[in-house]
Amino acid sequence: MSRRKIVFVIVEGPSDDEALGVILNRLYNKNVVHVEITHGDMTSAKNVKPENIAGRIGNLLRGYAQANHYKAVDFKEVIHLIDTDGAYIPEDAVFFDETAEKVIYTDKGIYTATPENILVRNRAKSSNIDRICFMGKVWNNVPYRAYYMSANLDHVLYGKLNSTDEQKERDACAFARKYREQLDEFLSFLMDSDFSVCGEFRESWEFIKRERHSLERHTNLGICMKEIREEREAGKSNTA
Repeated sequence: MSRRKIVFVIVEGPSDDEALGVILNRLYNKNVVHVEITHGDMTSAKNVKPENIAGRIGNLLRGYAQANHYKAVDFKEVIHLIDTDGAYIPEDAVFFDETAEKVIYTDKGIYTATPENILVRNRAKSSNIDRICFMGKVWNNVPYRAYYMSANLDHVLYGKLNSTDEQKERDACAFARKYREQLDEFLSFLMDSDFSVCGEFRESWEFIKRERHSLERHTNLGICMKEIREEREAGKSNTA
């Protein structure tokens, strides 16, 4: 019997874990899922740059491993969920709105009282994502893959933009309740919906970087889910 390995999942906030943690644990039932919450967007953090972002991700994994007496060989893979936040949209799709008390996201553009701040963030964020989106390994050759949620996880999972923290938490709990016993339906939701970008991995990233796709509702996480479904179906065939 093969040893259970760790699937290390990186998300931005607690509600992301609330929505997906239990479901992923059930899907990866032959392994152990650890959800690492970064409490913010690593790809747009002030001190994170293309030169150090891979190291930052590796440090997350290494820190968890050292704290729990694991080695690199104990990890199956790293799955990094990234909100695109409209990072790749044209600069003329960032609009000045003096009434905006916070940044407002729509499918057509970003509205803000400080457009220059968003433009600076988008340049930095897109450069950081460019560095890691095709990165295949991290810390001692642990397999790594970055998947996007556009414009963010709430947009993909619930069809909502600009949610408050309270709304995120409520929607996350409802989503987890809906799918934790309906794993095949969850897989279909991410693989077969009109927002699913499930072709070749590199092409899926090239797609999200074009036009205003990084503001629209899209995800390529279904590519990962396809692999899980194939493993589940293979397991059923072996026990038939």
